[in-house]
Amino acid sequence: MTEFSADVVVLGGGSGGYAAALRLAELGKDVVLVEKDKLGGTCLHRGCIPTKALLHAGEVADAARGASDIGVDVTFSGIDAARVRAYREGIVAKKFKGLEGLISARGIRVVRGSGTLEAGPAVRVGDDVYRGEDVILATGSYSRSLPGLDIGGRVLTSEQALDLDVIPERVVVLGGGVIGVEFASVWRSFGVDVTIVEALPHLLPAEDVASSKALERAFRKRGISFQLGRRFASLAQDADSATVTLDDGSELIADFVLVAVGRGPSTAGLGYEEAGVVLERGFVRTDDRLRTDAPHVWAVGDIVPGLQLAHRGFQQGIFVAEQIAGLSPVLVPDVDVPRVAYSHPEVASVGLTEAQAQDRYGSEAVTAYEYNLAGNGRSEIIGTSGIVKIVRRVDGPVVGAHLVGDRVGELISEAQLAVGWEAHPEDIAPFVHAHPTQSEALGEAFLALAGKPLHAL
Repeated sequence: MTEFSADVVVLGGGSGGYAAALRLAELGKDVVLVEKDKLGGTCLHRGCIPTKALLHAGEVADAARGASDIGVDVTFSGIDAARVRAYREGIVAKKFKGLEGLISARGIRVVRGSGTLEAGPAVRVGDDVYRGEDVILATGSYSRSLPGLDIGGRVLTSEQALDLDVIPERVVVLGGGVIGVEFASVWRSFGVDVTIVEALPHLLPAEDVASSKALERAFRKRGISFQLGRRFASLAQDADSATVTLDDGSELIADFVLVAVGRGPSTAGLGYEEAGVVLERGFVRTDDRLRTDAPHVWAVGDIVPGLQLAHRGFQQGIFVAEQIAGLSPVLVPDVDVPRVAYSHPEVASVGLTEAQAQDRYGSEAVTAYEYNLAGNGRSEIIGTSGIVKIVRRVDGPVVGAHLVGDRVGELISEAQLAVGWEAHPEDIAPFVHAHPTQSEALGEAFLALAGKPLHAL
């Protein structure tokens, strides 16, 4: 056995882990980063980046189909799955190379292999032990399945769906959360017959109900089917198809079934509990500064209960790095972390839904305004429908923003500032939004809540 030492050892090279390592190196710390697969983790290789590349390919396909509506003659002859895959893999490879170069330039030692936590604290990789004054756990998450539903054959998780080398004719998506609606969206753009099954009453059930209903209207218009309030009962498959039986006895037949029912924390078999880390339902228990129950052991990203988002992992990794370095960082609460589903149309939000705000402050103390993108010139030009809904406390600050429409994910940062800084609509209303832009839709909502609507009644 060989023992090595460092200021900090990071277990996991995904979004939270590599963000922590980069910030620690900036702060002069000697860092060891342990990763069993590729730097960048799920987000770069099997999640955020490749799925958005597919969604962009779908956007181009939709634009080509509708080009004649705006006077542009284009011939659309179909989707070449192999070339789309090559495009996606090229994007990922370029980002991966850039990340490896950045890690190397910062002098971070990367150890390739499966690591387990040991008391001390330390991380064991094979016969070697890497001991740090602090250890950061950032081992990410995995795709969940449902009881009685085995992954394999024609039953896919998002990882296997990315690797499909064919464009199927029919797909059933189990789960109407972010992963489910994004894959449903891209497959529909590729010409696939898609049905989503969601056990709760709405698609994207964690979002404001106005956003969910707007997405449902848009999906119906696109020909995406969905069954709400229905649960998976059983599945049978053969060499050519899969048959899903729902709790009401109805059956859905498809070429493939995508299981998109969320992600679980990757914490099993990594020595966490043996080293004094407490797990709750598989997630790592931390305090409000992301310290675990084991001394000098921290946790970030998907293994910490809450939103499982890459940018939350970035933020937590940076936070812990600065905490270890003796600074006084501020941890942004989950409610103030922006959320985006990159479907067509996109759904973006930050802060409280109207229902959550009413539960917290009382129904009489909350008001909301909903602006329809039909009144926005830029949205009309790019051919998107949708809404901007702003929630505020009566005579108080903005507490939530909810947007539906193509490209609205690019607007959520302004909304995050409004929510995070507890701005009043009256404070924001005087600021000018360039015309014509979709950002004007936010401006119109703020104007309306300030009592002086311009392009609305």
